[in-house]
Amino acid sequence: MVVLGKIVDPYGVRGWVRVHPFADDPQSWGRMASWWLGCEGQNDWREVKVRASRIHSGELLCQLEGVADRTAAEAMVGWLVAAPREALPATAKDEYYWADLIGLHVVNTAEVSLGRVEGLIETGANDVLRVVDAAGVERLLPFVGQVVLAVEKENGVVRVDWELDW
Repeated sequence: MVVLGKIVDPYGVRGWVRVHPFADDPQSWGRMASWWLGCEGQNDWREVKVRASRIHSGELLCQLEGVADRTAAEAMVGWLVAAPREALPATAKDEYYWADLIGLHVVNTAEVSLGRVEGLIETGANDVLRVVDAAGVERLLPFVGQVVLAVEKENGVVRVDWELDW
């Protein structure tokens, strides 16, 4: 499963929910017929039909099947929204789902290993790779063209212009 966002609030009184997107272009996955909902830290997903969706103030508003009123929508707050990888829209060249990057080995231009991508952080300016090496040292690398030179998913490698002591 690829986590796409998180339900953060009810919206209105008719069962709509506000979803904070973790992925670009939430409109495209907002048009998917079904989502899978689950709680963080668990691997128990349940499929839910999407009845309607729209973008409002940068967030996705959705009405889900079986969520009829505000009380039901409030009970959904904190749930993660996901989909199987094969159900997601294809990415364009040089675009990646975060789930495709997690676990990749990070190597700099001198072929020195910086560790593996353990996660990503969303900031207002750009996303940030959270890279952790075997000793537990964490490095935060901006996911921008000046730093990330290549993502070789087939080889399991992210090539970066970054030094160990930065």
